[in-house]
Amino acid sequence: MNWLAHALLSEDSSAFRLGNLLPDFLRVGELAQLDPVFQPGMTCHRQIDAFTDRHPVVRRSVRRFVAYRRVAPVLVDVFYDHFLSNDWAQYSVQPLEPFIAEIYKSFDIHRTQLPETLWPPLQRMRDEDWLGSYRDFDGLRRTLARMERRFRRKVDLVGGVAELEKNYADLHADFRAFFPELRAAAMTNWLKLDNSSSEPASL
Repeated sequence: MNWLAHALLSEDSSAFRLGNLLPDFLRVGELAQLDPVFQPGMTCHRQIDAFTDRHPVVRRSVRRFVAYRRVAPVLVDVFYDHFLSNDWAQYSVQPLEPFIAEIYKSFDIHRTQLPETLWPPLQRMRDEDWLGSYRDFDGLRRTLARMERRFRRKVDLVGGVAELEKNYADLHADFRAFFPELRAAAMTNWLKLDNSSSEPASL
């Protein structure tokens, strides 16, 4: 799952939500040096990724991108956030825009607890509204074009939007089958974290 889902599947605290975003910005060694307040969110991020990667519905979505096999998991992550954006009212009583605004506000709340090198990408995320960009196809293209620059070898992610259009109904059905299961697993894990278990619970 991409960032919007990670934020939604967080406990209702700014530190947890921010921690759930950070593993995509920093290396493992850098994450280990962060303030412990972010650790529960980072643990949740890893568990969400593991649950998603092995889920048969997600793997079915990946197989739909025959011409983009190498980058299909990346496309599915982003496109699932597109469906989440458009189905938002089914999963949250808080409207999407205020929710995203709270995430961006958390950057300032926790700035002194974050390494200075992390501030530029977080600021770009807010300035360019990355979390709000998934809803329409133009926003998806901008998101994927930005992600293409992160690969060492040239990749075509933007072209995957055409495959999304061709397989839209099937992919949307995949998302609607998968996301409630992911959400239930994440909520179960929150309860285990709240009980202060010595070992991280697996989703």
